Amino acid sequence: MAKIEIELPPMGEGITEATITKFLKNVGDFIEEDEALVEIATDKVDSEITAPESGTIEKFLFEEGDEVPIGAIVAILNVGSSEEPANQIEEGAIKNIVSTDKIDFIEEKKVQTVQQEEQKPAKSILFINKTSTGKFISPLVRNVAYKEGISVEELDNIAGTGIEGRITKEDILNYLKNKADNTVNLRKKQTVASTNMTQSDGFEIIEMDRMRKLIAGHMIKSKQTSAHVTSFIEVDVTNIVQWRNKVKDAFLKKYGEKITFTPIFIEAAVQALKDFPMVNVSVEGDTIIKKNFINIGMATALPSMNLIVPVIKSAENMNLLGLTKAVNDLANRARNNKLKPDEIQGGTFTITNLGSFGNITGTPIINQPEVAILAVGAIKKKPAVIESPQGDMIGIRQLMIVSMSYDHRVVDGALGGMFIKRFADILEGFNPDREI
Repeated sequence: MAKIEIELPPMGEGITEATITKFLKNVGDFIEEDEALVEIATDKVDSEITAPESGTIEKFLFEEGDEVPIGAIVAILNVGSSEEPANQIEEGAIKNIVSTDKIDFIEEKKVQTVQQEEQKPAKSILFINKTSTGKFISPLVRNVAYKEGISVEELDNIAGTGIEGRITKEDILNYLKNKADNTVNLRKKQTVASTNMTQSDGFEIIEMDRMRKLIAGHMIKSKQTSAHVTSFIEVDVTNIVQWRNKVKDAFLKKYGEKITFTPIFIEAAVQALKDFPMVNVSVEGDTIIKKNFINIGMATALPSMNLIVPVIKSAENMNLLGLTKAVNDLANRARNNKLKPDEIQGGTFTITNLGSFGNITGTPIINQPEVAILAVGAIKKKPAVIESPQGDMIGIRQLMIVSMSYDHRVVDGALGGMFIKRFADILEGFNPDREI
């Protein structure tokens, strides 16, 4: 029976490792080709590793929670027609499957992480091979104990399940988990006691999930990095609304794509960025980096109520149909957790649609390292003054408020104001007789 090594695939520029969050199959299970095997996560996006062929899972070389370098072998798959039972790979043979360099990478990374930690009381544990009762401590267990501040005395109290009572990686991780759970429970009890309330009294303690923690950190970093200023403008989008209502059925029939307002707004933003390229920049220290390409991020709400920003690369080279296809594809895969890590990186300008939630406007937070983010509000019918050669009159128009937050370190009020005005002019000048 042939064996296939399943590696952690490249995850995009700048990503060197990922965390295994969940195994979707067990050792010995049969898995179909292209079926999901492992869930992984980076600091950018969650993803999956799929089986390259159908077969039986022989072994996993890492555990849930492990940080794995790109290219490392995650699992061994038995494929082929042989009916011989799959043999488990001996621990001593792992180096024949995972290269010594990759094992060294993992160990070296752990040591570097330990060296970067602040001084802790358990520092001496790095130089101890045994506890006071004679339990052997492996280098991996020593590193984990040092990083987590576990003393030699604590290690002595951990029941080892390895050979001759050795403390395994699973033993120390289970100890840490139980210790953390006990601490969380204690804090919850203290919180409830201090407020003299319980969950039934009207509140519930909810732990942030991983993505919400990342979003929170990203938002705080943005506010700490950029000097935020927000400008607003009201836009008459009557021509756009009427044109879309007129062509949407024919557009779907001709191209198999639903056309929304989003690609039209992106098209206008791209044109405005061409006219004002100093909004299409990023900042590194005291240096402004001007981009000669336009990558539009589009903020997308997920079913979990979290937020992700897939990026349309080289949007300046796309027509309205191309933008529509890109918008629909990225939004659909974002909501189904199918985005690739490099599809949420490299943005130069972001658009967020507040109107999809019925909001008329807002003050969005800049998506670092960009310097501006545009928000479009809900389109509302309102009475408005209509200018004509015959004079002014009052009419019902489709109006929308657009806001833009920008980094006042590099985008002054004049530039920010001219850009958002240009964006509005492009939308108001939309040709209602445009061909699809």
